[in-house]
Amino acid sequence: GAPYNIYKEGLVKFEYWVFVKGMLMGAADIVPGVSGGTVAFITGIYERLLHALKMLLPAFFGLIKSKQFKRFIEATDLLFLITLFSGILVSVASLAKIISYLMVHFPIPLWSSFFGLIIASVFVVAKDIKQWSVSLVICLLLGVMVAWGVTQISPASLQKSTMTIFFSGMLAICAMVLPGISGSFILVILGSYSWVLDAIKQFEWSTLGIFLLGCLLGLLSIANILSWAFEKYREITLAILTGFMLGAVAKVWPWKHVVSFRENSKGEMIPLSEELILPSTYEMLTGHDSLLYVALCCAIFAAAMVYFLANYAAKK
Repeated sequence: GAPYNIYKEGLVKFEYWVFVKGMLMGAADIVPGVSGGTVAFITGIYERLLHALKMLLPAFFGLIKSKQFKRFIEATDLLFLITLFSGILVSVASLAKIISYLMVHFPIPLWSSFFGLIIASVFVVAKDIKQWSVSLVICLLLGVMVAWGVTQISPASLQKSTMTIFFSGMLAICAMVLPGISGSFILVILGSYSWVLDAIKQFEWSTLGIFLLGCLLGLLSIANILSWAFEKYREITLAILTGFMLGAVAKVWPWKHVVSFRENSKGEMIPLSEELILPSTYEMLTGHDSLLYVALCCAIFAAAMVYFLANYAAKK
């Protein structure tokens, strides 16, 4: 018979806000230290995303048996997923060069913006916990320690191969889904961030295809685990995720002093370890303006954007 027409059935309604939220997630995912999962949470689509991803495989096998495409679309919230990931891909493809430029030429305003974003996001996520208890505080501290430990790991230097590209995608996407743990930073730890970013900027389709396959497998796995955790232990999960964000704050502190460097595969010297310093110490060590007031304005603006997203965009 004729192909199933999802437009005729009225199942397609493009959700502009979902696309915008996808773009915001993509922008966050590019920066090491910031998680797209954080943006998904504060914009009110996190649990919807987890549920839709969890249903993909069961619904797909159901589609093979029943041939009911309408049921597959409804069970997986398919248009939502397509719209969201379209926004993410458009954002990553269009903003990769801009973010890279800002990280090199305007690092303090950029990191300050993300610092404000994460601090405000902590309050947004913590607000969802109705009543704090000793056990929830312990879970929060556990999340802080895990995220802090991840940020202290020294970067490795993986050689680019099919397997390393695939597993980099798997691990990075799992981190991207978790609020507070940055998928980009996982790539930095693995030593694969530079060549993944180059592949995005130069449209290396072979590398991107393998990377996306790894992302798909990791995404389906982590979605099932997190969806189960939210269903069974919602407040404990929220406390741990809040801890993840608090523990990751150090990674986006705007003023850092590079303690040691390492040489990457291109022969470039890149930071190996850094220490957090005060703006006044930064000026003394580098001789450059700390841009303290600019940083404060960027952080406050980012925090205000989080407030807007959490209180307005989440209702859309």
